[in-house]
Amino acid sequence: MIDFEQELDALRSADCLRTLPTADTRGMVNLSTNDYMGLADNASLADEFFGQYAPATSSMSASSSRLLTGNHADYVALEAQLSDLYGGRAALVFNCGYHANTGVLPALADKEDVIIADKLIHASLIDGMRLAAANGTRVARFNHNDMTHLRRLLEKRRSEAGRTFVVVESIYSMDGDIAPLRELAVLKAEFGFWLYVDEAHAVGVRGQGGAGLMSELGLVDVADVIVGTCGKALASCGAWVITSPVVRQWLVNRCRTLIFTTGLPPVNVAWTRFVLSKLQTMDSERAHLRKMGDWLTKSLECEVPIGGATQIVPYICGENSDAVALSHRLRNCGFYVLPIRHPTVPLHTARLRLSLKANMTCEQLTPLVQIIKN
Repeated sequence: MIDFEQELDALRSADCLRTLPTADTRGMVNLSTNDYMGLADNASLADEFFGQYAPATSSMSASSSRLLTGNHADYVALEAQLSDLYGGRAALVFNCGYHANTGVLPALADKEDVIIADKLIHASLIDGMRLAAANGTRVARFNHNDMTHLRRLLEKRRSEAGRTFVVVESIYSMDGDIAPLRELAVLKAEFGFWLYVDEAHAVGVRGQGGAGLMSELGLVDVADVIVGTCGKALASCGAWVITSPVVRQWLVNRCRTLIFTTGLPPVNVAWTRFVLSKLQTMDSERAHLRKMGDWLTKSLECEVPIGGATQIVPYICGENSDAVALSHRLRNCGFYVLPIRHPTVPLHTARLRLSLKANMTCEQLTPLVQIIKN
């Protein structure tokens, strides 16, 4: 039996106790947000949207599952828009990225299949693997971005029946590094596995029109499943899956996180459509964001990840207490940066996760660099 008070005290002693902060960042430079394109606090964009959007009373809630009365016209329009963005592939919108990642894998994999995932995938994908494993699917992990290790695991599966799913993120949320997507495409051609790519931190900030890294590299058709999210660079809520028409239809019939939840309110889906159209014209902002990532990585003398710097720059402090102390110091100086600690990241790799926005400048962040380096 868990002694909750004792366990919470242990977390507090280890500087691992989580609390819900009141995120009042007014007057501060916010580096703990995933609003990479700076759209969430863009008042003129919101004014433009509500100036042209005339909501009916029912638009504030879908009021039921998409399989009942919740599949409103905005859903259909958004999925058509996403299909165009991804070269005609089928699109299916979910309530959030967590719903997509915990629902799709157990819906697709059965007891004859195996899921092989990068060791640093997001918690939502880990939970999706656990749900699949509960149904008999075997699971394995390969060392982060280690294609040699992945190849060894694939070789062991070569003569076995069933499908193999390889699961990666295109940009990893805590390390800000990029998966070797071209190498994965080569391995897929050799071994014939299903490739599942979570583009949560690439959508909006990379690729033509913000479609993500698979689009940027011309690999959209290589992936069997691409997951994108609306809650980060798109400043909205929800997520989507890009796949084949057959898999889309299968998910509509078997994906529990889609079937058994109330749909998104029409107003949110309409806002996502509006922002998605705006992203088509933001190539200069995306280029600036990449330059900012490169500048901050070099300024803090962080190791430049393979594939290049991204908008996520981790500054490794090591111990929890060091990350907490530096976070407090930065907040006192006007920079809102929260510490990331175990179990979100491995022990002794506590860090400040510096999330950049397209409307930030080097001059604005120079004092932050000086504080950290001193």
